[in-house]
Formats: sequence, C-alpha cells, structure tokens
Amino acid sequence: MKKLLTSLIAVFAISHIQAQQELPKLVVYITVDQLRGDYIDYFYNTFGERGFKRLLNQGVVYNNVRFEFTNIDRSSAIATMMTGSNPCFHGITDNKTYDFVDNKEISSLEDKAFLGNYTTDNYSPKNLFGSTIGDELMIASNGRSEVYSIAPNAEEAILSAGHAANGAFWIDNYNGKWATTTYYKDAPWYVDRSNSGVEALASRVEELVWNPVMPLNKYTAFPYLLDDLPFSYTFNPKSSACYFNLKTSPFVNKEVTSLAKQFLENGAFGTRSCPDMLSITYYAGKYRGVMAKEYTAEIQDTYIQLDKDIENLLDVIDKKVGLVNTLVVFTGTGHYKTEENYSEGLSLSGGTFHPDRCVALLNMYLMAMYGQKNWVKAYYNNQIYFDRKVIEEAKVDLNEIQTKAAEFILEFSGVQHVTTDKSLRAGYWNESTANFRNGTHHLKRGDLIVELQPGWKVEDGDTKKPTIVRNSAVIAPVIFMGNGLVATRIHREIKATEIAPTVSYILRIRSPNASEDAPLHEITNKK
Repeated sequence: MKKLLTSLIAVFAISHIQAQQELPKLVVYITVDQLRGDYIDYFYNTFGERGFKRLLNQGVVYNNVRFEFTNIDRSSAIATMMTGSNPCFHGITDNKTYDFVDNKEISSLEDKAFLGNYTTDNYSPKNLFGSTIGDELMIASNGRSEVYSIAPNAEEAILSAGHAANGAFWIDNYNGKWATTTYYKDAPWYVDRSNSGVEALASRVEELVWNPVMPLNKYTAFPYLLDDLPFSYTFNPKSSACYFNLKTSPFVNKEVTSLAKQFLENGAFGTRSCPDMLSITYYAGKYRGVMAKEYTAEIQDTYIQLDKDIENLLDVIDKKVGLVNTLVVFTGTGHYKTEENYSEGLSLSGGTFHPDRCVALLNMYLMAMYGQKNWVKAYYNNQIYFDRKVIEEAKVDLNEIQTKAAEFILEFSGVQHVTTDKSLRAGYWNESTANFRNGTHHLKRGDLIVELQPGWKVEDGDTKKPTIVRNSAVIAPVIFMGNGLVATRIHREIKATEIAPTVSYILRIRSPNASEDAPLHEITNKK
C-alpha cells in the first residue's frame, strides 16, 4: 500500500508539473466594441456551430465583466482591460479630450511628435500611463515575441498594442487604408499589399452593399421591429461619411478578419521561442444611419455576420497554430451607444439640462462671490473646468471655490450629484463617488464632475442635438478558450481589471505595472 501511495503521489506531481509547463505559443485577444451578452442569447439560434457557440461551449465563460467607473467607452474600456487598472491610473478616460489652447476636441492619443502612415492623423500611446499585457510580454521576451493589433479605429488599435508593440493598424476615416503611426517601427509587407490594387478597400467600397443575409421572416428576435424591416446600404467613396458609415456596418469586421488572417498566415506566429500576441477589435454596435432606432434588424444581422467572422478567425488560428497552443481571450467593452428618440407623448420623466446655460450662470455666481473675472472655461464630458491661472492670480482658495461651485450646481434641476477634483485628490471619496475617482485622472480631470439624473436630456448649445442620460453599461461575457483550458460556465461577475493579470499569469510574465488585482482563481486552479 505504501508503495502504491508513493507511486500515485509521483504521478500527481508529474501531472501538476506538466500542467504548469503548458505555455501558449500565441495569445489572440478579441475585443468586441459594444458587445451585448443579452443579444448573444437573443440571436443564439441564428448562429453557426463554430463562432459564438464554439467560444461558449469550449471556453471558460464568465457571464459578465464589470467596469468600476461610469461613462465607459471603447478607449477607456480597452485601456482598462489591457493594463489591469482603471482610468485613474492609466489616464485614458475617453475617446476624445478637449484642447483648451486651440479650443477643439482631439483624440485622447494625439501626439504631434509622430507622423501617420496612410493617414494625416498623429497618434502615439504616450498618454497611456501604464504598461499593457503586450508591453510586459515584450519586456519578458527581450523583444523576441511579436505583438500586433488590428482594429477599426486608432484608439482601439494603439491601446490594444501598448508602448512596446511591433505595430498597430486601423482603418483611416477618409481614405479607407490600413493606417498606423511612425511611433511603431514594423509594417509587414502584407499590410502594404492590402492597401494597394484590387485588395484595397477603396477599390472595392463602391461595390459593397449591405443587405440582410437571412430571409426577412427569420429576424424574429425582437417583436418590436417596425414595418421598415428590409434594408439596403451602400457606401459612396465620394462622401465624407463613407468610411465612418462602413465602420459601423458588418463590413468593418470582415476587413479586420481579412487582415488578421494575413498576419496569421504570413507572420510566423507561434513559431518563436516566446509567445506572440495578436489583439483584434470588432464592432457590434448600431449602424450609424439608424443610431436613434432600437430593436432593429440591422443589429441582428450584424451579430449573424460577426458570428461568421469569428468562425473564420478561429478556423485559421486552429489551422496555423492550433487552438490547443493558443490562448483566445474574448470580451466586450461593457457599454452600448444609442441615441434615444421617443415618439411624441412617450417621453419619460425628466427635463432638459443645458450645459452652456449652466456655465453662464455659474460664472455669474462666482463673479458675485469673487469678482468680475471669467472663472469658468468650459463644460466638457460631464465636467466643469475652471481657469486655474485666473484663480491663482486672484489668490482665491481652490478648494473653497470648487466647494462653493459644487453647492451651486447641485441646486440645478436634473443634477444628481456633484463632486470636486480637490476632494478626490485628497482622498475624500466613498462608495457613491468611487466611480468618479476610478473613471477620471488627476492630470486631466475637471474641477467639478457632474452626474445627471437618468432620463434627463442634455442639449448641447452648439449642435442643439439632445442626448438622453442613461447608464450605458451592458452585460458582456469574458471567455478564455484554448491552451488546454477545460470548458466551464462560471456564473459570477468579474472585474475588467482582473483580465490582464490572468493573461499575464498564463504567460508567466509580470502583470502590467499599474495592475493591482490577482488572477482569476478559476483559471489558475485549472491550469
């Protein structure tokens, strides 16, 4: 008996060592912007067997990822998942930011120090304050790994790639070419090939027509569809909206999949001594032309076609590297963009909040308190910015003026809560203001952060286009598949900041330098 027990212990020990020695040759990180878990359920019966269903049936599936801040968008979400930290650490709070010097909205990644290739835009990851999974992989491998990203938009591509990646590619908004920035040094020949001749999107775009891929009687997921169910969209290259529109159609996912396949077939992924990483971003939000409509056949069609793209991608991974040798990470950005438009008589409770009037009245109040100066610069992204130079020259206490202003704004109809930059910097935040602290960065934050009540309209003074306040968070799964992981359904919510340390654990590298969470225990126990 003693001899038998000794043998069993030895077998278990060897098995444990073998499990520990499993290391993926490739990581494919798939992010779907505006992915909705409820839509996956609603459309499930229209999917094939090797797209969404393969991920759900063969992966370790967590039912929802939670972001610890509000006003989530694709940039803040991707930066959070790739760094394992919230915007208060990594610094990316939105797709756009406001340049108060030139008085214009710019990309959060704009950097005039670098030129664009196949684009006139200037971008770099400089404003991302923290390392990514890809950065740590490049450091660990001393540059022997290869790290690339492919996405519809620049912010998605660059934030998925990080600082040390070989390259990041996105579709330019005006010429339809695969663009990058001179910050990154590698541009494989097959990217240039995709930008020229008959393969170039610009040479094909006029022929693309988005029609339903199924018979119209199959679009039964929503009982709320209007009579205008049939749809047909074309893309005019002479229109300035051409590629903006295309990026919100299923064709953008086909373009991303096509270039990703080029990388997998020609990039020697999985053949090096250290793992490689390919990050891919898809789109599953509304079509730009029907943004104000809910429950459309277009959104169901988008998911049906995305299912096929996922199938094609997974098939190529399996053929070239092997899913058993690849860690596939699949998730969404945790938000959903919509422009609500109620029929007459159906408006919900609430009123209209006018930021320009708010700023004007606040400035008048502060003038009465502190003197005839322009104390307020602007209202942008639910934040009010003061002119700090004027405050400093007037020798007004910053904490006092912020507190007085917050008390004044709190009296406005529709305002739910106001917090100050000073209170967040000093650590005077609690559970109700934790989202403000997590979702903003002290170097970019306004003096006041304003939260409006749900259902209120916000009417911009310039565009006169109202938006309706709604919590944009949606259910989005997180799936880890391949690399020997055993299929499991885990019915609990995880934090977005737990994904990066989990991938890092599997790769046996350090977590990104701003990450504080531990790896997911279900994954570490199954390895």
